[in-house]
Amino acid sequence: MEKSLARYIWSNTRLEQIWILTIVAASMIPYFLSFDLPKQIVNGPIQGKGFERPGQTQTFMHISFDVPLLGHFEVFQGLQLTRFWMLIALSLVFLALVILNGLFKLYINTYKGRLGERMLRRIRFELIDRVLRFPPAHFKRVKPAEIATMIKDEVEPMGGFTGDAFVQPALLGGQAITALVFIIMQNFWLGMIAAGIVAVQAVVIPRMRKRLLELGRQRQLTARELSGRVGEIVEGIGTIHANDTTNLERADIAYRLGLIFSIRYDLYQWKFLVKFINNFLAQVTPFLFYSIGGFFALQGRLDIGQLVAVINAYKDLPGPLKELIDWDQSRQDVQVKYNQVVEQFSVDGLIEPKIQVISPAPAGRITHPLVATNLTVIDDSGARVLDHVSVEIHPGETVAIVGDSGAGGEYLAEALGRLVWPDTGRISIDGRDLLELPESLTGRRIAYASSDTFFFHGTLRNNLLYGLKHAPLTAADYDDEAATKLKWQMAEARRAGNPELDLSSDWVDYGAAGATGPDDIYSVIRPVLDAVAMSQDILDMALRSNVDTTAHDDLTSRIVELRQALRVRLQEENLDGLVVPFEFDTYNPQATVGENLLFGTLKRPLMTNRKLAAHPYFQKLFTDTGLETDLYDMGLEIAENAVELFTDLPPDHPFFQQLTFMTAEDIPTYEALLQKLNGKGFSAATPDERVAIIRLSFSYIEPRHRFGLLTQTLMDKIVKARAKFHEHIPADLARVIERYDPERFTASATLMDNVLFGRIAHQQADAPERIHTILYDVFERLGMQDSVLSIGLDFDVGSGGKRLTNVQRQKLNLGRALLKRADYIICNRPLPALDHRVQDQIARAVLTGLDRSEYAPAVVWVLSNPGFAELFDRVLVFDRGSLVESGTSTDLLEKNGMFKELLS
Repeated sequence: MEKSLARYIWSNTRLEQIWILTIVAASMIPYFLSFDLPKQIVNGPIQGKGFERPGQTQTFMHISFDVPLLGHFEVFQGLQLTRFWMLIALSLVFLALVILNGLFKLYINTYKGRLGERMLRRIRFELIDRVLRFPPAHFKRVKPAEIATMIKDEVEPMGGFTGDAFVQPALLGGQAITALVFIIMQNFWLGMIAAGIVAVQAVVIPRMRKRLLELGRQRQLTARELSGRVGEIVEGIGTIHANDTTNLERADIAYRLGLIFSIRYDLYQWKFLVKFINNFLAQVTPFLFYSIGGFFALQGRLDIGQLVAVINAYKDLPGPLKELIDWDQSRQDVQVKYNQVVEQFSVDGLIEPKIQVISPAPAGRITHPLVATNLTVIDDSGARVLDHVSVEIHPGETVAIVGDSGAGGEYLAEALGRLVWPDTGRISIDGRDLLELPESLTGRRIAYASSDTFFFHGTLRNNLLYGLKHAPLTAADYDDEAATKLKWQMAEARRAGNPELDLSSDWVDYGAAGATGPDDIYSVIRPVLDAVAMSQDILDMALRSNVDTTAHDDLTSRIVELRQALRVRLQEENLDGLVVPFEFDTYNPQATVGENLLFGTLKRPLMTNRKLAAHPYFQKLFTDTGLETDLYDMGLEIAENAVELFTDLPPDHPFFQQLTFMTAEDIPTYEALLQKLNGKGFSAATPDERVAIIRLSFSYIEPRHRFGLLTQTLMDKIVKARAKFHEHIPADLARVIERYDPERFTASATLMDNVLFGRIAHQQADAPERIHTILYDVFERLGMQDSVLSIGLDFDVGSGGKRLTNVQRQKLNLGRALLKRADYIICNRPLPALDHRVQDQIARAVLTGLDRSEYAPAVVWVLSNPGFAELFDRVLVFDRGSLVESGTSTDLLEKNGMFKELLS
């Protein structure tokens, strides 16, 4: 990277800087005229110079030029104005100059701002581009939070400084010199006084600010280290809690904050000392002007207009001068920060840009062997984890790597996947070094999966298809307004040195996955998910999800057909009692009291049980139907039972997961409420207390909670209240309550609730599992499996995929690698979270599926269990970084060597 920030800025913004410097030079003309005009106003029309006789006039705006060789040119003869009109005319000119100077400043500052933001965008992109080209080993030595902080915060001042780098000294220096020259032109001695003070400020203040720069550098380093430490705490929070080291971390953070405080306090002290001296010098000059200038005026050596003009000019001198000194400090400060950024991002062994050049064209198949020759890998501790290994993997061959953990097989897999760079030796394809091949080939034709998974924040679909997104292949469909905006965005990207790539385009290479487009991609995804045993998980996610009716109209429009198919299937298997359907005139004992009252669902978070219980219409309904006291008594008994059963349990006890109407934190609140209301009846409770008690009844289900609180009389009363509730429901409630309709999809309910249109009977222990199996079969029969899969793939995986279990992450990671249909698939112990039986099942499914495919890739699989080696064509046995045995599993068993020892 360029070491000098000024050179970096000039090389990237040369033309823009020349243009704005030209504008700055032009702005000095009206700036100078604005100094001279007050003298003309004071000496002329105000004091009467040139208007000694009544009615005398003077020429205004006479414009003429004397050009050598060409003679005199008269542009405008001017206007003859009296004393009064001359005052008005000169005042209007002064106002025009003020407006013109303001417009110049407006244009210059706006242009500087745009230039600075463009440069900030450029440097941030360049730094992230360098991060993407860091060698893999470098990431083991840096903290992600520190890198992110540098790119986000520490380069921020560089953007603001870019616009000021050349313009600010030109503008402020020009203004200061213009004011100083004007003062000298009025009176030489006053000009020398001003020049002397300026010289002192220009020499003394920058020297004093060197200490500020050093303190600023220390503050920046400590703040960056704090950011990295906080990132470590977030990433390692499980380890911290498991080892009771929260107070150790508090002590560490307190020490770091104390260090930052002491640095910042010193910084403030020195900063305000410098500011005090600077302000003092600035205020001494007016004192000298008033005293010495006044003395000259008394002696007649300086007229009043000149003194006013000098004072007015000096009024504009300290501002630019102070800002110029601030600019110099900012320049040094930003240069220090830039030097640190350059130091952090100047890494040896950066990946060449040509390796990562974008390539929309499909990558050709790798038809040559993957050859490792004398491969040696040394870890950060200096240990040789792979020692002169030579091996050749042929296209279509399946190879198992076995050995103890750390024996060397894992490092060979990482080297084949380009995650580790060899210290000596090389891996080659057709004689070309693997590290010199473009990623558009290796990243598409070589797939890698390990237990070390990472998923970006987004949907399952985005993460599963991530390995197919290499270039924008299909442009997005834009209207005229959006197309114009995109054109402007692309032009700005070009000016900022960013790539002109449209993120809204479709980047998925469907052809690489074996599909023709988004319409049939699910037919490719399903076999992969089946192979890694992830289909059932996706189905469960879909059933628990709320469905976007506009995005999945193909399924929601057939909801009635789905419901009928489910009923038929349940009747065929004599399982009618497994689901209790919703009927408007009947109480559903498997649903909550609230659901039975509403015969619908609440649109959360717009409406909750607490808000509903407090709603005036709902309270009036309770009063009119007599349910108010019934539900209050029910809620009171629920509270008593819950407090009695759960008050002594810890908050994380699994029983609280079954307690739908109350949380562990609510127990003390209701315990106090029961003590207050004990034996006092409904009338003793305040309206808020009644709401708190009644809302408990809304979540009650008799077959599930079994407190014996629902009688047939109460259920009939609730059904009657339901009809009355919907008969005159107010508009505000109608908007947040979606009524169950057997002929319509309920958007606020989950997919499973919509298909069941009822509730699963709680008394059957395996009912949920049986329902899931039946639903999966119904979707298959009706050809809706792709639609359901699409809903499941809308699931948000959370930050780093943390909303998925470890098992799901490893399955999904393997599935993502398989979906690429690469020529070489490297599996580096990809499924250690699964038991050996499931690992064996998945390995067999993957290898069988690949054998039957038309492209039949080579598979290199580092096995956690050597017993699976029989599934592969060849077995490589590693021990202490060396390849000790190679051959078929049958041959190796006959040798009675290390492979046989691993199996025993």
